[in-house]
Amino acid sequence: MAKEWYVVRAVSGQEKKIKKHIDQEIERRKLQDYVNQVLIPTEKVFEMRDGKKTVRERSYLPGYILIEADLGGDIIPTIKEIPGVIGFLGSEKNQNPVPLRLSEVNQILGKVDELNEQGEMPEAPFIVGEPIKVTAGPFNGFDAVIDEVNVEKKKLKVLVKIFGRNQQIDLSYYQVEKV
Repeated sequence: MAKEWYVVRAVSGQEKKIKKHIDQEIERRKLQDYVNQVLIPTEKVFEMRDGKKTVRERSYLPGYILIEADLGGDIIPTIKEIPGVIGFLGSEKNQNPVPLRLSEVNQILGKVDELNEQGEMPEAPFIVGEPIKVTAGPFNGFDAVIDEVNVEKKKLKVLVKIFGRNQQIDLSYYQVEKV
């Protein structure tokens, strides 16, 4: 039987730990012939903390793990008995899980690749009218208000009050943090 993609529902926030348990159980029970890969779709996000840019990975589809497998053998019960696994997406009680269509897999994997190619995205996007603090450059320490957001270029036009008058300046996402 050909290997297909399935979605495993898991406790949100526990995806990495659950994936590790799935990998360990597959190896322990010698079921590697049935499973090609176990995947957590992730994206890189950054956030500004104390003027420093920190980058981390977060799940692009929280609570879901993708698995490319042939569900023969003991794969279904093995995965279902792992702590934190809720079950397979698209399966009714006592029935086999429904595999993802190829177009769905390509869309999910394509989106993950696209997010990784774009590089880091801010965890919390900026909103026009939102107050921010400038953390780098000649206006470091100034409070400002967002006037325009350019997501593609990761740039902001902000209004900074200088000598009692609002001045519009251009800054990158990396030069500001939310207040």
